[in-house]
Amino acid sequence: MFRTALRNVLAHKARLLMTVLAVMLGVAFVSGTLVFTNTISDAYQKSSAKGFDQVDVAVTAEYQDAEGDRVGKSHDLTQAVLDASTRVPGAASAIGVVSDFTAIADKDGKLIGQGFQSQGANYWGAKDPRYPLVSGHAPKGEGEILIDAETAKRAGYKVGDTVRMSVDGPVLTPRITGIFTTDDGNVAAGGSLTLFDTTTAQRLLGEPGTYDEIDVKAKPGVTQAALKAQLDKALPKGATETTTGRQLADDQAQMISQSMSGMQTGLLVFAGIALFVGTFIIANTFTMLVAQRTKELALLRAVGASRRQVTRSVLIEAFVVGAVAAVAGLLAGIGIGAGLRSLMGTFGATVPDGPLVIKPATIVTALVVGILVTMMAAWLPGRRAAKIPPVAAMSSVHAKATTKSLVLRNTLGSLIAGAGVAVVLAATTMDGSDGQMPMGLGAVLLIIGVFILTPLLSRPLIAAAAPVLRAFGISGKLARQNSVRNPRRTAATASALMIGLTLITGMTVMAGSLQQAIDKMAASSIKADYVVSMANGNALSPDVEKKLKQADDVTATSPLTNAASRIDGETEYLTGVNGAAIGDLVGPKVDDGSFKVGGSQVVVDSETAKSKGWKVGSGFSVSYEDGKKQRLTVAGTYESNEFLRGILLDESTLAPHVTDPYVMQVMVKTSDGASGAVQDKLERALGTNPAIKVQDKKDISNEIAKMFTLMLNMVYGLLAMAVIVAVLGVINTLAMSVFERSQEIGMLRAIGLDRRGIKRMVRLESLVISLFGAVLGIGLGVFFGWAAGELLASKMATYELVLPWARMAVFLLLAATVGILAALWPARRAARLNMLTAIKSE
Repeated sequence: MFRTALRNVLAHKARLLMTVLAVMLGVAFVSGTLVFTNTISDAYQKSSAKGFDQVDVAVTAEYQDAEGDRVGKSHDLTQAVLDASTRVPGAASAIGVVSDFTAIADKDGKLIGQGFQSQGANYWGAKDPRYPLVSGHAPKGEGEILIDAETAKRAGYKVGDTVRMSVDGPVLTPRITGIFTTDDGNVAAGGSLTLFDTTTAQRLLGEPGTYDEIDVKAKPGVTQAALKAQLDKALPKGATETTTGRQLADDQAQMISQSMSGMQTGLLVFAGIALFVGTFIIANTFTMLVAQRTKELALLRAVGASRRQVTRSVLIEAFVVGAVAAVAGLLAGIGIGAGLRSLMGTFGATVPDGPLVIKPATIVTALVVGILVTMMAAWLPGRRAAKIPPVAAMSSVHAKATTKSLVLRNTLGSLIAGAGVAVVLAATTMDGSDGQMPMGLGAVLLIIGVFILTPLLSRPLIAAAAPVLRAFGISGKLARQNSVRNPRRTAATASALMIGLTLITGMTVMAGSLQQAIDKMAASSIKADYVVSMANGNALSPDVEKKLKQADDVTATSPLTNAASRIDGETEYLTGVNGAAIGDLVGPKVDDGSFKVGGSQVVVDSETAKSKGWKVGSGFSVSYEDGKKQRLTVAGTYESNEFLRGILLDESTLAPHVTDPYVMQVMVKTSDGASGAVQDKLERALGTNPAIKVQDKKDISNEIAKMFTLMLNMVYGLLAMAVIVAVLGVINTLAMSVFERSQEIGMLRAIGLDRRGIKRMVRLESLVISLFGAVLGIGLGVFFGWAAGELLASKMATYELVLPWARMAVFLLLAATVGILAALWPARRAARLNMLTAIKSE
C-alpha cells in the first residue's frame, strides 16, 4: 500500500501541484511571520541590552500612593540622593539621568524621529561612558547641544550647525557642539537623541536640582546584587527603589517580546485563514482524485485490502504532498522574513542590525502545520472512499449522495448557522467589551453553518444567473448545469473565496462607518477652528496659549489642563478650561442643566455623574494637589466623547493649586474661520515648531481614522494571500473537472460545439462559481460589519451603519475577474482535447 501511495503521487503530480502551492503559501506565511518577528525581537533585545552595559543598579523615585485627601505623587531624586549613592562602598561611580521628549527638526523644518522616539537627556561630562564623542566638545548652557551620529547622518548636520528644536512648545535654536555614538534602542529604531548639559536638561526636561534616575556602576569584584543591597541600606526608606541592570535588561526584553507577540499573533491569524482556505483545495483535490480512482480502490478492496489500508494509502499520499509543500513553504518563509525586514526600511522604520533568526521551533512549526493540514483535509475523502463497497464502486452506484445524507447535512448546517446568528444577535445587545467573545464565537458558528449549507444554497443562487447565461447560448446553459452538477465541489470551491471576502467586506463596512462617525463627532463636539497639541501627546508649555492669544485673528482660546485630585477618597482627574470661552469652543450634547463653568460651578460628563450619584445642583468636596480643599457644585451634565470627558472647571479656580500645569491641548477660535492661510499664521506665531500640531476638525478626524485606514490596508494586503489560495482552488477544481469530463467534452466537440464554445463554457462555469462565493462573502461581511458596529455604537453615539456600495461593487468585479483568470488554463486545456481520444477515455 505504501508503494501504491507513492506511485499515485507520482502519477498525479501535475494535479497535486495546486495543492502543493496552496499549502506552501500558507506555510510560507506562518514561517515568514515567525522568522520576521523573531529577527526583529532579537535585534531590539540585543540593542536594548547594550544600553544597560553601564548600569549595574538603577535608583528610581518610589511613587507615594494616594491616601485620604492626599494626591499620589513621586518623591524627588535630589543631589543628596545622588551623593549618597556615590558614597556606597561598592559604587565605582553614579550618574544622575534626566530625560524627556525633545523634538529636533531637519533642515526642511520636519520633525526627526517618530514622536515618542525623539528624546532629550543630559550629558554627564567629558567622560560620560554612555555617549562617546565622535567629534566636538561637551555642551554648555541652553545654546549648545550634542546630537547622535545617526540623526546627524540622516539630517545632514555637522558640528557648528544651528538647529531648530523644542521641548514643550517654545522654539529653541541651539548650536551643535558635538556628535556622539550610542546604543540607545530608540535611536536604533529611527528616533533621535539630543543631549544638554545637566543643569540645562534639569530646567528644560524636569525640575531644577532633581533627576529621573540614578545609574550606579559597581567596583570590580562587586556583584549587582551586593551593590543593590548596599544602596537599599544607604538610601531613604520608602522614597527610592533599586533595580539591577540585569533585571532592567530582562524586563526590557520581556516588554519587547510582548509588543512583538501582538504583531505575531495578528499575522499568524491571517496565515491561519490562508491555510484554512487551503484545506478546501486539498479536500477537493483528494475527493476528485479518489473519485477518479474509485474502480482502482475497489479492485484493491476486492483482492484483500482493508478499509484501514485504503484510508492509510490516501493519508500517505497526503503526507508526501504535505511534506514537500511544508519544506518549500519553510524556504519561501525564510525569504519572506528577510524581505519583510528589508521592507520596513522603505516605510521609514529603522531596525537595529542583527542576524536572521531561524529558531528550531519555526522549522518544527512549519513542517507540522504543512503536514497536519494536508493530512487532516485528506482524511475525510480517504475515509469516504474506504467505506464504498467494492461491488458498488465498480458499478458506480455510489456516485450520488443519498437523500438521508443530504437531509442530515442540511439540518446540521441550519442548526449551526441558526445558533451562530442567535449568538451574534445576542452579542449586539451587550456592552462593547463583554460582547466581543460571544460575537467571535457566533461568527465562527455562522461561517461553519453557511459552509455546510453551501451545496443547498448553490442551486437557487446559481439558478438566478440563468437568464444572463442564456445570452451565451448552449455554452451558458452547459456552464450553469456543470456548476450545479456536483454541489459539494462547487460549494467547497466557492467557500474558499467566500471566507476572504467575508473578512474584507466586514472590515470595509466597519472602517467606512467609523470614518463617518468620527467626522460627525468632530463636527458636533468641536466649535473651535483649531486644536493645538504636542506631536507626541506630551504636555504643552503654558507659553503656547499666551502666544496664541497674541496672534492676529484669534478671538478665543482655552487650554485643557489635566490635574489629579481626590474626591470621596478616590483619585479623579480635573480638566481646567477657560470658563468664559469654552462654550464657544466645544459643543457636547448637554443632558441636564447648563454648560457653564466658572468659580465653584463645574460640568461633569453623565457617566461620571451617574457613578458618583450626582445631579444638577449636587455639591462635592475636592482636594487638590497642594492639599487645599474646595466645595464645588454641578451646574450641568454632558455626553462625553473622544475629545471631551470628565469634570470641567475654570482654569482660574484650578491654577492656584497646580505647580506644574499639564496642558493637553489648546482650543482656538479665529475671526476668519479655518483656512490654510489662518493655519499658517498660527504655526508662524508658534515659531514654526516641529513639535507642535495645529489641526482643524478635518485634520483631527483624519488622524483618528488613519489607524483604521492603516489597519484596513494591512487586512487587504494580508487577505490577498487567502484570495490567491482561493484562485488556486478554482483553477484546481476546473482543471480536474475538465479531466473528469473529458469524454463528455469530446462528445460535445463531435456533435458540433467548437473550441471557442468549449472555452466559453469553462470560463462561464468559473465565473458563476466565483460570483456565487462573492455574493455569500459580501452578504456575510455586511452582516458581521453591522453586528460589530452595534457593539461600537454603545460607546460611540455618532456611529451608524454605512454600506460601501462602490467598494462592494469593486469586490464583485474582482471576484468576476478572479473567475475569468482562473479559467484561462483549464479552458484552453479543455479546448485542445482530441475529441476521438476523449470519447474513448473512461
